Amino acid sequence: MTIGAPVHAQEKKTPLPLASPESVGISQEGVQRIDAFFESEIAKNRMPGAVIAVARYGKLAIYRSYGSLNKETQTPMPLDAIFNLASMTKVMASVGALTFYEEGRLPLGSDVSNWFPEFKNVSVGVVNADKSVTANASKSPITIQDLMRHTNGLTYGARGTTPIHKLFPGSSAGAAFEYSGAEFIKKLASTPLLYEPGTVWDYGFGIDVLGLVQEKIANKPLNDVLQERVWSKVGMPDTTFHVPEKDKTRLAQPLPLDPITQKPQSIAVLKQQPKFDCGGSCAYSTAADYVRFGQMMLNGGTLDGKRVLGAQTVALMTSNHLTPGIQNNVGLTEPGRNGYGFGLGVAVRTERGLSPMNGHVGDYSWNGANGTQFWVDPREQLVVVVMAAAPGEIRKIHREQVNALVYGALVTLLPPWRPL
Repeated sequence: MTIGAPVHAQEKKTPLPLASPESVGISQEGVQRIDAFFESEIAKNRMPGAVIAVARYGKLAIYRSYGSLNKETQTPMPLDAIFNLASMTKVMASVGALTFYEEGRLPLGSDVSNWFPEFKNVSVGVVNADKSVTANASKSPITIQDLMRHTNGLTYGARGTTPIHKLFPGSSAGAAFEYSGAEFIKKLASTPLLYEPGTVWDYGFGIDVLGLVQEKIANKPLNDVLQERVWSKVGMPDTTFHVPEKDKTRLAQPLPLDPITQKPQSIAVLKQQPKFDCGGSCAYSTAADYVRFGQMMLNGGTLDGKRVLGAQTVALMTSNHLTPGIQNNVGLTEPGRNGYGFGLGVAVRTERGLSPMNGHVGDYSWNGANGTQFWVDPREQLVVVVMAAAPGEIRKIHREQVNALVYGALVTLLPPWRPL
């Protein structure tokens, strides 16, 4: 096991300007507790390894690697390890869509059928007493806003057991293994929705459809869209839907057995190539790339003088879009989501104290089912990225623990704070 050391020797390779933890209000004792946590979890075989990047006030204060890239080969975890992002892909795909929004080419209130006519006459499913499903015409169309805030009724089949859930593919990556982009659109458009559009927050395929809308507008794969509009501007050289052969030795691998159930586990996308660039799950990145992405968001859409989005667009994205008339089920995704609404591609905290996760009203985040974690807290000027190949329920435990460790390490700095 390797416990990561501060990276001053690799300063030229750091994703953001370096600062000592103390200089940006992070206690050395807190950093030691973070190190001890990862050391303990790895020693107990509860995760193979991890990379953490914590930026505060625009400076990189914690950037460390721990444990193994591949436990079976005992390959040490490098700082530039590549991880499947799973649903952290959604945040980047949403930013990509908002670049079209700023150009007037993707109004939030527009009907998805403007790009895919298959969605012109969507239906809503009603489960009958005999468990059959009746498809009734939808009262409202699915809008681009519905795709981005998960109020579209295009549910993940694996997230429920109703007869309607059973009609849908299980997950974003699972659907991308089975269908081409065109086949996927036809499948979703012909399947009765779980809810009437615009009425219920329900996690599902909205961002996958949003990615395909972007492909339709730009006439190029989503990988190329995001490379052109987001990744190249932010400076994210290792972020992609297609890891080059030469870089596959840097792919982080999970433990062979789930540490809670002791059942075999794997990350399917590491072994199987999706048929389309699924905006809901299929991208890869490093902690370095994603902390730059988070810092761009915190800065209001710019980084190092390059603009991805306008500040007001970022503010719109990270505001709660769940009106009082929308049933808010965000808290049902995991315990840490109580007290959250949802913006455009990110969960947004609306009330402090309901969630066991620390933070402030206005912080925003989303995580990945394969063990990755990301949040931005504007009040604390904080960006946190944790990369781990740790699927299964243990990832939810780790999220709360890391959250407590990071906030427990913060020291209040009296204004005005002066950068180094």
